[in-house]
Amino acid sequence: MYEVEMDLVADWISIVKEVFRGGGIVLEDGLTSEDIAQIYFLQSLPEEEANSLAQQTIQKLQDMEQVIHSHLESTIVPDIRQRTEYEGNQFHFSWVFDQGEHIVETHSEYRIPLA
Repeated sequence: MYEVEMDLVADWISIVKEVFRGGGIVLEDGLTSEDIAQIYFLQSLPEEEANSLAQQTIQKLQDMEQVIHSHLESTIVPDIRQRTEYEGNQFHFSWVFDQGEHIVETHSEYRIPLA
């Protein structure tokens, strides 16, 4: 019925890597998403808080994916169709940071603000 592409954790990790590159920090190859999230939060928090926030962030993104999948047919697709007039059946949801956190469906440019 619908073709859905979505990996919100990978999107968030990609942005984190860009932040590190912009700051001149090179991350070694082979790090997991959890490792990268911990390193990111260790830049400004004590280890225990950083580890907790890293886990919470990844879990939050995974939970958001599940919510999108669970409500795609009943709520999200009808809202996309009404607000954007997009009629396709391919959906690509991405996590973005643009004046706050959002999930954007790239074919329709539909935005879900997260704040």
